[in-house]
Amino acid sequence: SGLSRIAPGTVGTLWAWLAYLVLQLWLDKTQLGWLIAASIPLGWWACTVTAQHMRVADPGHVVWDEVVAMWLILWLTMPMGFWGQLLCFAVFRFFDAVKPQPVKWADRMFKGFGPRGGWGIMWDDLVAAFCSLLVIALWRHFFGS
Repeated sequence: SGLSRIAPGTVGTLWAWLAYLVLQLWLDKTQLGWLIAASIPLGWWACTVTAQHMRVADPGHVVWDEVVAMWLILWLTMPMGFWGQLLCFAVFRFFDAVKPQPVKWADRMFKGFGPRGGWGIMWDDLVAAFCSLLVIALWRHFFGS
């Protein structure tokens, strides 16, 4: 999905959404949680190695960070219908693409190559996920599920 010529982050997030829906057919909530937890250090390693090999500090075609973040959002908000899932997708894409504070802060925090840079690729998307979860929680509180 990261090889998309148009909006690789958005395509990666769509792939993550679809993959989550398929994974939940075979894995229960706890197993999905373990998969997501394992995906964070695995993503850190993969982003570090890929960025070094590509010689690009934050390659746009690396979308594992979007995948893990979207999985985290869906894991913490499901079950919900299509429109709720679409809201999760849209809110996350807003925070990830526009990068308002504190996502902008997180994006600038870890730059460069090596483990620090690999973590930086993951970190801003995890912060975007937590911001998305806050917006979704407030939406649910004030407007219902």
